[in-house]
Amino acid sequence: MTRKREAPEDIFLKLRKVETLRGQCVPIADAVRQIDVTPQTYYR
Repeated sequence: MTRKREAPEDIFLKLRKVETLRGQCVPIADAVRQIDVTPQTYYR
């Protein structure tokens, strides 16, 4: 079974959500968990 890759638009929206949460002083670990991505994937 293959995994579906995220569309570029979806990735962009998730990154913008993390930026918004960071602006609200949410720790990166919590912000990344909210978009269902591991911290390692986020930094990659």
